[in-house]
Amino acid sequence: MTQVKDLTDPSRRKFVGASVGVTGAMLIGPGIFLHQVAQAKPDAEAVTDKVRWGMLVDTNKCATGCDDCVNACAKENGWANEKGPDEVKVQWMRKVDLKEKSTGREASLPVMCQHCEKPPCVDVCPTGASFKREDGIVLVDKHICIGCRYCMMACPYKARSFVHSPVENHDDYMPRGMGVVESCTFCVHLVDKDKSPACVTSCKEKALLFGDLNNKNSEIAIRVAKENSRQIRQDLKTNPGVRYQGI
Repeated sequence: MTQVKDLTDPSRRKFVGASVGVTGAMLIGPGIFLHQVAQAKPDAEAVTDKVRWGMLVDTNKCATGCDDCVNACAKENGWANEKGPDEVKVQWMRKVDLKEKSTGREASLPVMCQHCEKPPCVDVCPTGASFKREDGIVLVDKHICIGCRYCMMACPYKARSFVHSPVENHDDYMPRGMGVVESCTFCVHLVDKDKSPACVTSCKEKALLFGDLNNKNSEIAIRVAKENSRQIRQDLKTNPGVRYQGI
C-alpha cells in the first residue's frame, strides 16, 4: 500500500527536498517514479494534451439541499466526516447556494477544483507538488507537498483542504496523510480507466456531464458550443475546465 507520511516532520521535509533535488522525482518502487504513476494510465497509455477533461454543470437541474455528488466524492476518495480546526469540515467538493437580488432566482451549484488551464496553485507551489497533467487535470503530489498552503491562498475557488489529523484506512488509489493539501482530482483513478467521476455517476438528475472538451464530437463539447455556459471568475483568465449553466 502506498503510504503518505506526516510531512510536517522537519526531518521528513529535509529528506523529501534532498530526494527531489538529486533525482528530480520521488522513487516509490523498483524503477518506478511517482511522476510516472501520476502521468501515465494503468495500461501504460501516455496522457496527452489531445484531451482536455472538463465538466459541465447544469444548475437548472441541481436541486437545493441535494448533496448526492458531495457524498459520493467523500465516499470515493475517503474524506467523509473528517474535520479540521474549529470543526471545519474537510471538503474537496461543496454545494453553494446563490440568489439573484434583482429577480429572486435561486441556484445551487457544486464547487470543486476547477482544473484551470492556467492554475494559480501550480504557479505558487515552491516544490512542484501542485501540477497539471497534459490532459488538464490538476493534482497534488502528496509525497513532495510540504504543507505550506500557498496553493490554498492562491486558489480563487477555495477548492483545497489541508489535512490536520492523521489519516487511517485510505485506499491504495488515493494515498492520504497529515500535513498535506488535497483537492478534487476529477476522480483521476476512474478517468484513467475510462470511467466518469463519482459525482457524475451519483447525480440522479444528470446535472453533471463529464467529457473531453477538445473532442468536438463529444457531448460536452457540443453542448458547450451550442448552449450558454460560463466559468466562475472568468475575469481571472485561468480558463477553468468546469463550466456552469444557469448562473
